[in-house]
Amino acid sequence: MTAPFLIIETGQPVASMRRHGTFPHWIRVASGLPRDRAVTINAQAGDTLPTTEGFAGVIVTGSDAMVTERHDWSEATAAWLADAARAGFPVFGICYGHQLLAHALGGEVGNNPAGREMGTQEIELLPAAAADALFAPLPERFPVQLTHEQSVLRAPDGATVLARSALDACQSFRWGDNAWGVQFHPELSATHMRGYIQARKVALQREGLDPAAMVAQVAATPEGRRVMRRFVHHATGLARTNG
Repeated sequence: MTAPFLIIETGQPVASMRRHGTFPHWIRVASGLPRDRAVTINAQAGDTLPTTEGFAGVIVTGSDAMVTERHDWSEATAAWLADAARAGFPVFGICYGHQLLAHALGGEVGNNPAGREMGTQEIELLPAAAADALFAPLPERFPVQLTHEQSVLRAPDGATVLARSALDACQSFRWGDNAWGVQFHPELSATHMRGYIQARKVALQREGLDPAAMVAQVAATPEGRRVMRRFVHHATGLARTNG
């Protein structure tokens, strides 16, 4: 039997989008994993994190929390991720998960100096991405779904920064051979993204942004999804080789 993936749940979607399910559900569907290949642990709710034994890899969700708040559950998850990454276990962090992985490995996370980044936005791959297991086949520029206020301000020592955007110099990094963080949301569909913009309408207007224009610019982001699917393929191949 092919080893399952552990999905660490660190938050819930905005209330208006919960009718579409949870982050782990969105991730499982977007990554192409069948139900029997995904095990969810709700770290934010205090679930005990298991050992990595028997899993092909781990995917860490986004959250409405902030890494800088240093919640007990978040710090415990960070320690778990640091141990897993240092052991060579495949790790894929999304948004909060990306920032938490950076924090766990000694990087710096804080408010993005450029402000909120939201909607369908273009990212640019850096030269190092040409040799990366997840990003190598992708075009130099492609659209992704984004919604965040904090960012990885300094990647961990030894990390390779793989992508950037106009407002964020670290849209993705790899640490070691098997641990990745992505600031963007490969699990979000265009429907999810439109819903998130609508949910943040008041805050966006207060910041001088135009929610209606942002909604109109939302588009599908298949290349972003391919990144997560390539992680699943990469980790599955490692599990089969090591098994």
